[in-house]
Amino acid sequence: MWNTFSQTVDLGWDFYGPVILFVVLVALAVPVWAAIGSAAIVMLMWSGALPLSLVGESLFDGIDAFALTAVPLFILTGDVLVRTGLSRKFLNVAEALTQFAKGGFGSATVLVCGMFSAISGSDAAGAAAVGRMTIDRLVESGYPRPYACALVAAGACTGILIPPSIAYIIIGLVLGISASTLFMAALIPGMLILVSILITNIVVNRIYGYEGGGNVGFGEYFANLGRALASGWYAFIVPGIIFYGIFSGRLTPTEAGATAVIVTVILGFILGTLKLADFPAMLISSAKVNGVILPIIAFSLPLAQALAIMGVPQGFVTAVTGLTDDPATLILLMILILIAAGCVMETTPNIVILAPILKPLADNIGMNEIQFCIMMITALGVGFITPPLGLNLFVVSGITGESILRIAWRAVPFVFFMLIVVLLIAYVPAISTTMLPDVYK
Repeated sequence: MWNTFSQTVDLGWDFYGPVILFVVLVALAVPVWAAIGSAAIVMLMWSGALPLSLVGESLFDGIDAFALTAVPLFILTGDVLVRTGLSRKFLNVAEALTQFAKGGFGSATVLVCGMFSAISGSDAAGAAAVGRMTIDRLVESGYPRPYACALVAAGACTGILIPPSIAYIIIGLVLGISASTLFMAALIPGMLILVSILITNIVVNRIYGYEGGGNVGFGEYFANLGRALASGWYAFIVPGIIFYGIFSGRLTPTEAGATAVIVTVILGFILGTLKLADFPAMLISSAKVNGVILPIIAFSLPLAQALAIMGVPQGFVTAVTGLTDDPATLILLMILILIAAGCVMETTPNIVILAPILKPLADNIGMNEIQFCIMMITALGVGFITPPLGLNLFVVSGITGESILRIAWRAVPFVFFMLIVVLLIAYVPAISTTMLPDVYK
C-alpha cells in the first residue's frame, strides 16, 4: 500500500522530511503545537504549496472562526462549576440514583463524569474534577486504587463524546459541518459509551466483589433521592440551558457556552461559593487550557492545506482502495488508524490532520459524513485511556501518584467495551443519524 501511495502522490523529501522532523520533535517532548508548526513551515518551504509570506495570515484565518469562541467558554464553565461546588451536587444526585445497586458508588462516579461532560466538553477537566471528589471514596468503598483511577479515567472519556464537546466543534470547523448538528448526532453514541463504561464496572465489580451495598429499601431510596434533588436541583440548570438551547436551535454552541458561564457565575454568587477574588485564578486556569488547544489548531490547518495541495488525501484513497474495495474492511482500517493515532497523539492535532485525509475515503465508500465524524471522535476517545499518551491516565496519575502502567492495565476492560461501541457506530449508521433531520440521513 505504501509503494502505491508514494507512486500515486509522487512523494519526496518535501513530505518525508517534515514528517520525520515532527516525529523526532514529539519524541523529544517538544510541545505538540511547536512540532506541528515546525513540520508545517518546513513542508510549505520545501513544497512551495503556500508562500511563506501568507503563513501568518493562514494561521490567523485558521482560528478566526466564531465557532471556536465556544471552546474557551465551555472550558471556563467547567472551571467555574468546580469552584462553586456545583459539581459536588452532581455527585450527590448520582450517588442517590445508584444507591440501590451493588457497586453503586462506582456507577455514581461514571454518571457524574457524564454530567460533568455535558457542561465542560473537556475530558481532562472531567478527570481532574471527578477524580479529586471520588477516587479516595472509591478506595474506601473497596476498590483497588489503580482500578479506581482507571474507572475515573474511562468515565472522563465522555468529555469529548457527550455534547457539548470541544472535539466536535473542531472537527466541524475543519470539515465545514455545523457543530450543532454534530452535537445532536453525538447524543446517542455518547450515551452508549457511558452505558458501556457503567456495564463494564458492574461486571468487574460482580467478578471481584469490590463494593457491596444495594440494601436500600424502596422508601429509603426515594427519600434519599428526594433530599439530593432538593439540595442540588439548581446545579442542573446549567446543562439544561446548554442542551435546550442547542437542541432547540435557539442558541448556537457559542451562545450556549456564554449563557452557561453567566448562569454558573450567578449561581456561585447566590450560593456564596464564588467571590470576585476567584476570577483571576479561574481565567488564568482556563486560558492555559485554551492556550494549548488553539495554537495546535492554528498550525495544523496550514499543514492540512499543504497536504491537500500535494494530493496526499487523494493518494491515500487511491492506495487504500487499490488493496480492497470492501466497505466493511475499509471502515475497520480507518478505525485501526484512528485508534493507533489516538494512542500517540492528542485529539486536536489528530482531528485537524487526519479528518481531511480520511474523509475522502469515507466518502468513497458512501459513509455518511456525520457518521464519519462521530466514528472518528469516538475512536480517538479510546486513546485517552491507552498508553503511551493516554491523557486521562496522566491526569489521574498526577492526582493520586499511582503508576500510569498499573492504571492502564486496569483500564483494559473499559477499552474493550468502548471498542464494541465504536464498531457499532461505524457499521450501524442509524446510531449517529437517528436524532437528525432527514436531510442529513
